[in-house]
Amino acid sequence: MAVPERRCTVLAYIGLGSNLDDPRAQLCRAIHELAGLPGCTLRARSSLYATAPLGPVAQPEFVNAVAVLTTKLTPLALLGALQGIERDHGRVRDGARWGPRTLDLDLLLYGDWQLQLPGLTLPHPEMARRAFVLVPLAEIAPAGLLIPGQGDLAGLLAARDDRDGIRPLPDGAPTGAAGPSPLSSR
Repeated sequence: MAVPERRCTVLAYIGLGSNLDDPRAQLCRAIHELAGLPGCTLRARSSLYATAPLGPVAQPEFVNAVAVLTTKLTPLALLGALQGIERDHGRVRDGARWGPRTLDLDLLLYGDWQLQLPGLTLPHPEMARRAFVLVPLAEIAPAGLLIPGQGDLAGLLAARDDRDGIRPLPDGAPTGAAGPSPLSSR
């Protein structure tokens, strides 16, 4: 399937996570880097949340957040930029799932697009099952946000029984387009 070129801007939601090498600093630096991507503008970012890790490997808890950008990049170009930021943070993609990592950036939503390509599925196929994505997303998304092919955000969040394991971190307040810089707190 050919991906059309983007000539106008689209909202893209990015999930951020880290549990190695000062996770808060990793996320703050990544948010700053997202704001500097060519053809992109950081519109808002959620609070920072402490969350339990997924999977069978014993590892430290994660710090998670969601950011929203307006972008002129195509989905594949944006994914490539996200993976470049991950590499700059020391992320090595070795095929292991659910392990510890310095930085994980997931392209969650790209407007209302539904897309399935090698290496990229939109919306992110696991997001509806992950409270650590839905809670911060709900904090910055407009009321009534529909996740294409999955349902409305409020309904997906209400269906999660693991929301209690998501703890907002002090001084990790959200920012918006008219709010403080992405690295400061309110």
